[in-house]
Parts: sequence; C-alpha cells; structure tokens
Amino acid sequence: MTEPVLSVCDLQIEFALRRGTLRAIDGVSFDIAKGEVLGVVGESGAGKSVTGLAVIGLIDPPGRIAGGEIYLSGLRIDHLPPEDLRRIRGKRIGMIFQDPLTSLNPLYRIGDQIVETIRTHTSLSEQAARKRAIDLLAEVGIPAPDKRIDGYPHEFSGGMRQRVVIALAICVEPELIIADEPTTALDVSVQAQIISLIKRLGRDHGTAVMLVTHDMGVIAETSDRVAVMYSGRIVEIGPVQDVIQNPLHPYAKGLMGAIPTLAGEDKRLVQIPGSMPRLSAIPQGCSFNPRCAFAFDRCRIERPEPIRHGTQAVACHLYDAGVEDSAA
Repeated sequence: MTEPVLSVCDLQIEFALRRGTLRAIDGVSFDIAKGEVLGVVGESGAGKSVTGLAVIGLIDPPGRIAGGEIYLSGLRIDHLPPEDLRRIRGKRIGMIFQDPLTSLNPLYRIGDQIVETIRTHTSLSEQAARKRAIDLLAEVGIPAPDKRIDGYPHEFSGGMRQRVVIALAICVEPELIIADEPTTALDVSVQAQIISLIKRLGRDHGTAVMLVTHDMGVIAETSDRVAVMYSGRIVEIGPVQDVIQNPLHPYAKGLMGAIPTLAGEDKRLVQIPGSMPRLSAIPQGCSFNPRCAFAFDRCRIERPEPIRHGTQAVACHLYDAGVEDSAA
C-alpha cells in the first residue's frame, strides 16, 4: 500500500478556559490517500472544522493540540515551529473556507493575490505567474479570465468568489486540500458546479481532499469515504455508499433516516431526540448514550472504541462480539 497523504493518529484538542479544560476532539484517527475525497459530516459542534484547522496549524489559543500526531506524506507536522508550518501551508496544504470573503483581501485585485501566492511558493517570474493565474481561473470556470483577473473580490458573485478561492488553493498544486463547508452559502446550481470542481481536483491533480460539511447530499455526490463525527469523536467511517445505504452506528442511522427522498413520501423522517452535549457536560461512556434507543448499561460506563465491521469501522458496543445477543 502507498503511504497516505494525510494521516491523523489519536488527535486530541483542548481549550483551556477559566472554569476548566474542555476537550473538543478526543481521539480522532483517519487517513486520506492520494486522489481520495474524505467527507467529514456531523452536527454543528461535532468537531469537524476544528479537526481541519488542527491539520493546517490554525488552532488559536486558548486551544491547543493536547495529544496525537498528524503526518503529511510521512512528515510529522503537528509539532513543527510556526515558520516551518507556514511554508507547508499554502504550498503543500491548501484551504477552502466557507466564506470566500475571509480568504480574499478586499483591497487587492484577485490576480495580485493569486500571483503573490504562486511567487511565494515557486520560482516563477511575475509574467509566468500571471499566465498561470489566468490558466487557473479558466480551469475553475471563470469566464474571460484574462479580463476578470484584474477585478476586485466585490465585483464577483458568491459562486465566482468561491471559484477564485479554489484557484488560490490549488495554484501551487498542493498534496492536500481542506474544504470547510465550501458550498453552504451557494445556490443549488452553483453548489453542483463547485462539487464537480472538487471531484476534479482528485481525478486530474491527484490531490487528497478533506471535505468538511453537514450536507449529506454533498457528501454522497463528492466523497469516496465518509467519517461521521459526534461530540469530538469519529463514530463511523467507511466507503460513502456503504455508510449511506447501511449505516451501523445509531447516530449515523438517525442522520441517514432524516434525509428526505423523492420515493416513499408517506414515510415519516427519523428524528433523533435531544441535542449534542456541551463540551462541559459530555456524559460518561458513549457520548451518544442519552439520545440512543439501543443504549444498555455498558454504554453508560465504558467508552466504545472503533471496531471493524466489513468495510466500515464503528465505535459502538453493539458490534462487539457477542454483545448483540446479550443487548437484544
């Protein structure tokens, strides 16, 4: 097997506050291979975006990586000095944020911003970098890129700004791109175009993509594998079609059951009772146990660890050998 582009091992992230230390991420592990899109899905507050920010070293105090390791193509990067990490960020890891206006400086032309990034990480001349920037804008679907390159961010629509951000993220052909809710604020038709662009990154450039979203439709359309997060942990991970068609974890089953379909319109959608616990009040054992219809005594005492079950891995005591019969 080839080495994964991104390998996250037992990641733990804490936030030190006056009233105590809160653990936002608790033992997250996953790999992303070259050309693969891993979708990370879950409710708001599950820890999806924080995990992505940890990979690129953008966890601000009072947050910190309290444990675990992060490897980029075999190089450990979670303990690098800020200057070394800054060289990796942008060149080897690209980032697509939810709001393109947070990534683009409103005072500079978009061409200047792309050219600056290219020249920072390569030895191209100003003229060659500008030509590359025009080619990138054409690749992501900006019409008349030789003219639009001199436009300012406010002169572009939301969808076009997101395309510019994608061009900015891929301009030096990084090994890994982290896309944090890249389609949330966009129209459905524009969403489809952005999804197509992200899929093409892996196919044409061999880029590994970590796609953070709460939209299962985007996951189904874009991802090769999906990781379902709940309360700072991955509760299930596996090939996207397997997880969608045969979810194992009770929380994943609830998520999939809450997706409306065109067929069977008379069927009631599944409702997951309660809400995700606050970081200061995560229950003992499995954090999902207060909301779980299948919880039994062990779930309230012992935290489940991931168990292989076919092509999927699931953190649930129900899949321990012999537990299914005793819990039934």
